[in-house]
Amino acid sequence: MNPESIISKIGEIYSPLSSECQQDIIAKSEMCSFKKGEIVVRAGQYSKNAYLIQQGSARAYYLKEGKDISDWFTFENQFAAPIVSFFSDKPSPHYIEFVEDSKVLKFSKDTIDRLSNKHRDFERFISSVVTETMLGLCERLYTIQFNRAEDRYNHLLSIYPEITNRIPLTHIASYLGITLETLSRLRKPKVRI
Repeated sequence: MNPESIISKIGEIYSPLSSECQQDIIAKSEMCSFKKGEIVVRAGQYSKNAYLIQQGSARAYYLKEGKDISDWFTFENQFAAPIVSFFSDKPSPHYIEFVEDSKVLKFSKDTIDRLSNKHRDFERFISSVVTETMLGLCERLYTIQFNRAEDRYNHLLSIYPEITNRIPLTHIASYLGITLETLSRLRKPKVRI
């Protein structure tokens, strides 16, 4: 898939983009490839880059007392960015790692700001992306606080049906706030007679 196809597709998903805006995005973004396991942001770093995933997946995670805790996953036609650092002058509390070999379009914060100032449709597009991200984070928080482990797992599968084929189960378990053993039990329900 070429950059034109990627930009056209995300315009369909989030908010329509004019041809002129699409051309400006392509001119000011960079196609990059990352290998599985490659970390592009480390906790404590400042980062002003966002990645639109064309192919592959990424995750954000914390390290707490040496334990790896996944906070979110992104897949095709979604953005990965160190949200805290990207939108403020603070270091990222997250690591961002590509979980699969991935092809992405990379944007700088400066580019996004310039395109937002130049193109009203791009400003609407970014607003739609940020809104979807915030709603997803609110839904995740609600799900973790108020749902049983089985409901959390089923909810995740309803959003990403193929996630267990693409993301290691240890990352999924930490994202759900459960142990790997609990996740294994949820994935292999007892046969009832």
